[in-house]
Amino acid sequence: MNFKNYEEFWPFYLSQHSKPSTRAWHFVGTSSVFLFIVLAIWKSLWFLLAAPVVAYGIAWFSHFFIEGNKPATFGHPFWSLRADFRMYRLILFGQLQQELHKTNQNTPL
Repeated sequence: MNFKNYEEFWPFYLSQHSKPSTRAWHFVGTSSVFLFIVLAIWKSLWFLLAAPVVAYGIAWFSHFFIEGNKPATFGHPFWSLRADFRMYRLILFGQLQQELHKTNQNTPL
């Protein structure tokens, strides 16, 4: 799919994460990035190399086996990364439901 800008991409990104368990696995994967950054500072910089492998592995698992779709990362890697951190922040602060309603993705968290 072609999008003119990130804001046009954002509702599509949410639609590709329609199941609460997919969003939960993404939250776990993104959280692991922060954990791996701490481990890289504390233990070894090798954890920085492992961070995207683990995070994407968890997220892609949820797409293939839970959501049943292809990760948006394959077509739009930078916008997907940005959207993942946006979704993470919205989940963290309890604002995702409001955003789902705003973008007409009326599925529960």
